[in-house]
Amino acid sequence: MKLMIFVLLMISITARISGGDRITGQSFATRSEVFSVHGMAATSHPLATEAALEILRAGGSAVDAAIAANACLGLMEPTGNGVGGDLFAIVWDQESQKLHGYNGSGRSPRSLSLEKLRSEVDALGRKDIPPHGTLPISVPGCVDGWTALHDRFGKLPLGGVLAPAIRHAKDGFPVTELIAHYWKISGRILAEQPGFTATFTRDGRTPEKGELWSNPDLAKTLEQIAIQGRDGFYKGPVAEQIATFVQQHGGYLTVADLESHKGEWVEPVSTRYRDIEVWQLPPNGQGIAVLELLNIMEGFPVQKWGFGSAKLLHHFIEAKKLVFEDRAREYTDMEFYDVPVAHLISKKYANQLRDLIDPEKAMVRVDTGRSQTDQGDTVYLSVADSAGNMVSLIQSNYRGIGSGVCPTGLGFGLQDRGELFCLQDGHANIYAPGKRPFHTIIPGFATRDGKPWLSFGVMGGATQPQAQAWVLMNLIDFGMNLQEAGDAPRVVHVGSSQPTGSIMNDGGEVALESGFDEEVVDQLRKMGHNIGTRTGLFGGYQAVMRDFRQGVWVGASESRKDGHAAGY
Repeated sequence: MKLMIFVLLMISITARISGGDRITGQSFATRSEVFSVHGMAATSHPLATEAALEILRAGGSAVDAAIAANACLGLMEPTGNGVGGDLFAIVWDQESQKLHGYNGSGRSPRSLSLEKLRSEVDALGRKDIPPHGTLPISVPGCVDGWTALHDRFGKLPLGGVLAPAIRHAKDGFPVTELIAHYWKISGRILAEQPGFTATFTRDGRTPEKGELWSNPDLAKTLEQIAIQGRDGFYKGPVAEQIATFVQQHGGYLTVADLESHKGEWVEPVSTRYRDIEVWQLPPNGQGIAVLELLNIMEGFPVQKWGFGSAKLLHHFIEAKKLVFEDRAREYTDMEFYDVPVAHLISKKYANQLRDLIDPEKAMVRVDTGRSQTDQGDTVYLSVADSAGNMVSLIQSNYRGIGSGVCPTGLGFGLQDRGELFCLQDGHANIYAPGKRPFHTIIPGFATRDGKPWLSFGVMGGATQPQAQAWVLMNLIDFGMNLQEAGDAPRVVHVGSSQPTGSIMNDGGEVALESGFDEEVVDQLRKMGHNIGTRTGLFGGYQAVMRDFRQGVWVGASESRKDGHAAGY
């Protein structure tokens, strides 16, 4: 007994000396990984995770469970997603042993020409498309994405899949702390937008943490979808209400735009990083930036440098700058522009970019195209089922609750993804009617030896490619477990390099989470990096991994958010 007490005491003392309170794993880990046999769900809200498990227990597929969770998140986390936004997904189908990609982004109004849009922008005294109001609204692709995914991979009736969200919308749910914080910010920014106050406030006030919130209007909208499928949203009363409301307030979205919308199945593209094949969807999203970034980093002795070292951070930041120049110039709707995807994600091109990095000095200026914006709010979730299917799904309104425009009686806001078009002649991402804008939201996936290994993502605008690559290096190069890889301190470079006299200092700004050594930060400054004080840029991570050796699922969730991973 005395010996056991002595051993426990020594373990406690060792943990304190090493700077952490954990007796296993990395000191910065917030909690352990989650393990299960039959299935796993990781989302940013506990009730959404529970909804996914409810569907899995009822015999639903991973896709069924992902849709159920997404529908709940649209209700419970409207500051990041909803049926008024877009959706992307990567699905591992165990039966076909194949990855399937889905691009569920909506197109711009076909009645709005470039010339008319420019005149509207000029009348507002702006040089770019505004972030709120009716001008940046594009067709919402979420519901079509749900039904396309469900038609191919669903097992339960759609009504049963949406039942948890409908129940919570009617009965109410307690608002979580982080969402209450962002909801309050949205309330200040969007209060003047049509329909916002009626939809997302009570007596002009947004909900506090722990307050019960119900949304009977959204329940009715979801019931229409449950009964009629995509036609319950893109045709009939809901579509007519959306189009009429938008046009009444100066917008251009029509019923014809909604009726004609269709997402598309696409082939994921990949690169090999060490012994792992990393998969992303091709543009109009920014997923290939992850592949470009990993290709550059693969040529450096990442493991030798060590996690958190000045060498690692410097080279990662510089690689990001180069990759994001391609992002600014080339990523757009491939129906309107021939994006050179194969070239951009090639090892040969990565070698050329790698040679541009000075190992001792930060780049002050890189010749840039029109940079895409760094902002965005999103939800990411991952689900796996007992059959071995896995879903990586991401969904967003773009800026918080999006445009702020909320059609009367429907219970949701419309996205402002159209803000990401540019108005510059000759640019790949220039606005056109019926075009999909550049998109920030990207689901991630990785395979090992041809088998599904990891379904993961990190929401958060331009943070996403950087954080996805960072998480993968944590797993592959530094041997972190699934939870540690997300909990580890992150680095985010904000903006492309800028000319002298711009709002941002030359070379952009580096945001570092707490946890990096001050000596390392000083070294970065000496190399010419502008270290900023920005917070809230570091994204939201969820992941599900298959451990084939043990025959179990592994789950991890973002400690910076309100949700969790859970299995059954």
